[in-house]
Amino acid sequence: MDTAVGRVDRANRRTTGLVGLDLALDGGFPKGTTIIAAGTAINGLDLFAGQFWKGEGGTPEEGCYLMLDAEPGEGMTDLRGVDPGQFPGLMHGQKVVVDSLSTVILAYGIEEALGLVRKASAFAVEHEANVLFLLYAGIHAPEDEIRIFRTADGILDLKQTIEGSEVERKMGIFKMKGLDLPRQLVPYNITAEGLELSTTKRVV
Repeated sequence: MDTAVGRVDRANRRTTGLVGLDLALDGGFPKGTTIIAAGTAINGLDLFAGQFWKGEGGTPEEGCYLMLDAEPGEGMTDLRGVDPGQFPGLMHGQKVVVDSLSTVILAYGIEEALGLVRKASAFAVEHEANVLFLLYAGIHAPEDEIRIFRTADGILDLKQTIEGSEVERKMGIFKMKGLDLPRQLVPYNITAEGLELSTTKRVV
């Protein structure tokens, strides 16, 4: 019985692009959800977004990457200067990245950002998609972050600290709709290929 339930659960997951994170989430992101990935510009946040968007094959075949913050890379959609009200109509596929929600908050205000997350949530549910928003930590009012976190279905937090001469990086999974959450932060490394998570969880 439990095995059958596990199969159903995994069928309703979508890979995060990171094997270790998929294991921590029992198969990946629940389909039909919006996810906030919070962190800084130097702890691999953009690398994680790219890995989710491109997937294991390394080519973005089933989604879109909406770039607001910088020169868009190959296959990305340039939305610099575009009103956020137009974003939902530009979303397509089952893996959508918005880089970044911070730019929407700073340029258009928190209410516009909350409206965008809600519209993205409706898109995700209708299409069984996942919409990943990047949010840069430490630049927004705490009350604005709380409102954003309450609106999204999942919250990931990439943390980086320096211990002596070593850099320690850990990912926290603080919210994920319908899932039991890990009790500990999950260590990760930044490699030439992207992020790699360390996990002792086994596939059953």
